[in-house]
Amino acid sequence: MSRLFSVLLIFNLLSCGDQQERIHPTKGMLTESVYASVTIQPDSLYQAYASVVGIVERNLVEEGHKVAKGDPILQITNSALLLSTENARLALELSRENYKGPSPILKDLEEEMAAAASTLKNDSINYERQKKLWNQRIGSKIEFDSRKLAYELSQNKLNLLKSNYGRTKKELENKVLQANNTYKSAQISSQDFTIRSKINGKIYALYKNQGEIVNTMEPLAAIGSDSVFIIDMLVDEVDIVKLALGQKAFISLDAYANQVFTAKVSKIYPRKDERSQTFKVEAIFNQMPNILYPGLAGEGNIIIAQKDNALTIPKEYLLPGNKVQTDDGILDVAVGLQNLERVEILKGINEHTSLIKPKE
Repeated sequence: MSRLFSVLLIFNLLSCGDQQERIHPTKGMLTESVYASVTIQPDSLYQAYASVVGIVERNLVEEGHKVAKGDPILQITNSALLLSTENARLALELSRENYKGPSPILKDLEEEMAAAASTLKNDSINYERQKKLWNQRIGSKIEFDSRKLAYELSQNKLNLLKSNYGRTKKELENKVLQANNTYKSAQISSQDFTIRSKINGKIYALYKNQGEIVNTMEPLAAIGSDSVFIIDMLVDEVDIVKLALGQKAFISLDAYANQVFTAKVSKIYPRKDERSQTFKVEAIFNQMPNILYPGLAGEGNIIIAQKDNALTIPKEYLLPGNKVQTDDGILDVAVGLQNLERVEILKGINEHTSLIKPKE
């Protein structure tokens, strides 16, 4: 009796071992998507740099504060530049005085021209008088030539003074313009010591504290939108060709467990990151979460195709080479859309075909 029981038990175990899982293809909606890692960033996020070298005098805002375009956020000081600006202002004042003020430069030339004009007038009268006498054969030739020479010399001297006056005036005018430009440049440089926001947004980071040295290579602050956030997604290079603008995406964030947000692809960057072998893709929320912070991480699935009433099977039932195992043997099938779990069958079997799960 015990021997018979043992035989029956072994037979049952062998029978159970021979049984394999079977299913039939089913029809339903199938969605194919591309996976992406997700990081949330504020729109228009940028890092503010200084165009001058100096020392942080004080931060004018705190992290988390909202700012308007043009609002000062940080003040830098540099004594050398302040002195240069003051020297430029003094040089401008001096050049203006030399040009339009009670400067002796042009005044002396004007007085010299007035004296030369008087001398010319007197020499002209004497010359004309001596010329009339000479025409009447009165007086000597030497005296006539002397009056004529004095008149010509006076005329040349006045012309020379006028030319010198015009040249000097132009030089003084140019010096005023140059000094004004130098002063304006110094003022602009002084304005660069106040770092201002380029957008309406929020201060997300301040990288320097009071008393620290500032250069043109290190960022001073991070500023971005306080109301609009961008979804930065990294997509594998093998999937990037499947994407297009406007495609729908489902976003899940670690900070919002068990919640899925919808978004739309808004930008595809054409350059590949050689280190990660990924492409950057941006999307915008259809409806944002109530609270978002820069750097929130998560996952995304970008929908590239969707089909209703598709004939599908689980992926584990598909053999290499697009084949399936049935009661009638191995059959070839044509596949269509697929996701991580299921694959569409276009032809080769139908929903009445019994499929055998391949052994692992």
